[in-house]
Amino acid sequence: MTPGEKLLEAVAVMDRLRSPGGCPWDAEQTHESLRQYLIEECFELIEAIEDGDRAALREELGDVLLQVLFHARVAQEDPDDPFTIDDVAAALSAKLIGRHPHVFASDPAVRDSATQEKRWEELKQDEKKRESSIDGVALGAPALALAAKLAQRTARAGFPVDLLPSGDSPAERLFATAARAKIAGEEPEGDVRAVARKFAEDVRTAERAAKDAGLDPATLTEEDWRRFWPH
Repeated sequence: MTPGEKLLEAVAVMDRLRSPGGCPWDAEQTHESLRQYLIEECFELIEAIEDGDRAALREELGDVLLQVLFHARVAQEDPDDPFTIDDVAAALSAKLIGRHPHVFASDPAVRDSATQEKRWEELKQDEKKRESSIDGVALGAPALALAAKLAQRTARAGFPVDLLPSGDSPAERLFATAARAKIAGEEPEGDVRAVARKFAEDVRTAERAAKDAGLDPATLTEEDWRRFWPH
């Protein structure tokens, strides 16, 4: 089987679903109506990665791919500015080739992964004609990830750490903590997610223990929680 052959099949299936005689629900969708599903599928993919679940990883990658195919198929029908999945793929290939001159041409500025990352940002900045070091940062990202990304971008531009938000409000302290963690080479979004997942598992463990002891988990007192909390 030629690599990518099944991708063509997936494109054909998506086209059939969206075309007359296909699925009525699929035919009604727009970029706007599909946004929620793209967000949900991305988070489900992240969960599969964190769980180390290979079967779920394969399935969720397919669900994310479906969103790409769906949006491209919707875009194909735009009367003012249509584009197809081939246009999407062509733009991606051009971007990857253009930002890897050390692979597809010759670029002495790239010597290792660190210089490659720096070179990638330089090429991206020039390619997009950005006027600010934070142009292109997705301001709709989760708060911790957004704080980390802004800190990373500004640090590359020589921004002094002492100018990070330093107020006393919980929000300012959270921002500063996430920003400093990213600058230190950590991943605050993923790290906090790991803490949250561990907390969720501890809650379930305590509730199961309470139930095994004959108590209703929905009626636990503070003392009950302390009694059954895993140590």
